[in-house]
Parts: sequence; structure tokens; C-alpha cells
Amino acid sequence: MNLRNRVQLIGNLGSEPQIREFGNGRKLARFSLATTDVYKKEGKYVRDTQWHSVTAWNRIAEVLQDREVSTGSEIIVIGSVVSTKFTDREGRERKVSEIVADSIMIRRLKRAEAKLEKSIA
Repeated sequence: MNLRNRVQLIGNLGSEPQIREFGNGRKLARFSLATTDVYKKEGKYVRDTQWHSVTAWNRIAEVLQDREVSTGSEIIVIGSVVSTKFTDREGRERKVSEIVADSIMIRRLKRAEAKLEKSIA
């Protein structure tokens, strides 16, 4: 475990996880995560939302798929930041950063899902 490149985010899914399964049985989940901070500026409260791209492999991707988490569900992601450089179609060099999840915890399903889960229990 690399403690120098470690991130913990608590936020809401901004998109349904997109799950891909590869020929060798590996699974990949990609989704966006919104984190919101509230702070006071010039006497007024301000909400600052940041968007993060998250990638999760294998067992974590399976958990996201099995639990059918959806947009709005609150989760905790623990992982590391990975940056990748590439050249786009126009020949410009781009840099993309994403969070590669080592673990997740589902804190709260979207409201409609939570009501359904309570009624089933």
C-alpha cells in the first residue's frame, strides 16, 4: 500500500457505473463521483462541487454491479490518483487524472432505492 499517493473521497455517484468485462474474466467499472464542500465566503455559505473520474477493477466492479448502485448513491472511495498523458485526434497532448479505487463502501443508496430496500427487509 502506497501511503504517499492515497485519497479518500465521500461523495455521490454522478453517473451509473459503466461495467466492462474482458475476455480474461476481468471487470472494469468507470463512474463519476461528485464531492461537495460548504464554506463561508463574505458572510454567505458557498457550495463547491468537484467532479472525479473513478476506475474500479475486478471485485470492486462486481460489487458495484451486484448492488446496482445508481446516480445519487453515496459512496466512499479509497484509492490513488493516476495521471495519464495521451495525444488526442487533433494531435494535442492531453493529461487526464483519475482515481483508481482500492476499496469502496456504499454509505447510502439513492432515496428510491433505500425505500425499496427498507420495504423488502
